[in-house]
Amino acid sequence: MRYLIIGLGIYGTNLARDLTDLGNEVIGADVRSTNVEAIKDYISTAYTIDSTDPAALAVLPLKNVDLVIVAIGENFGASVKTVAQLRRMGVRRIFARAIDDLHKSILEGMEVERILNPEQRAAHDLVNELEWGARVETMRLDTSSYIVKCRAPEYFFQMKYADVPDSLHGLTLIAAIRPMDKVNILGIRRPDEEMLDYKNSPDERVAAGDIFVLAGSERDYKALFRTFS
Repeated sequence: MRYLIIGLGIYGTNLARDLTDLGNEVIGADVRSTNVEAIKDYISTAYTIDSTDPAALAVLPLKNVDLVIVAIGENFGASVKTVAQLRRMGVRRIFARAIDDLHKSILEGMEVERILNPEQRAAHDLVNELEWGARVETMRLDTSSYIVKCRAPEYFFQMKYADVPDSLHGLTLIAAIRPMDKVNILGIRRPDEEMLDYKNSPDERVAAGDIFVLAGSERDYKALFRTFS
C-alpha cells in the first residue's frame, strides 16, 4: 500500500519506518527540514513543506496514496488546518492524531476516518492494524514476547478450532472470543463478547468476527500478518 504521513516527529517517524519495513511505500512531509533529513533515506520520498499552505500541500501526491496520516502532534492549529485543507482538496481517507480532548472533538467534527491517540495506542499497534486490515491489540511481555488480540483472518473461517494452531506460524492460540448481543434489564440490546470453550467442543468452527488471542514472539506474529495481509 501507499501511505502519506504528514508530521515526521517521533510518532510519524516510527510509523514511517515500520510501514516501510513491512514493504509499503511511504511518503513523508514535515515543515522542519531536520526531520525530513533524518528520515529521507528510509522512505520513498520526503518533502519539506508547510502543510497549512494549500499551494504547498498541492505538491504532494494526494490522489495517488491509499491513506493520509496527519501525525502532527505538538501544533494544534497546524493539525486542524492541515486536515481542513485535505478535506477541501477532496482527500477521503484521513487518519489524524489528537493531542487532547478538544483536539479530538474538533477532528470528530471534521469526520476523519480515524483519530489517533499515541498515549492510548502505540504506533506499533497501528502499523499492524493497517497491514492486516483489522484491529490488532498487543501487550508486550518482554523484549520479544507478546500477547496479540486480533480478529480472525478470513482464511480461518469455518476451520475447526482444533486445526487452527497448525497455521499460526509458531504462535499459540490461548483464547477465542465471539462477539454477540445481550439484552439488559431494560430490554436494550447491547454488543458484548463471550469466551469460546473450543477445547471442550472439538467441532467448534471459526466464524466471521471471531477474535483470536495469541501468544508468541514479535517475529512470529509479523510472519502471520504478512501471510494474511
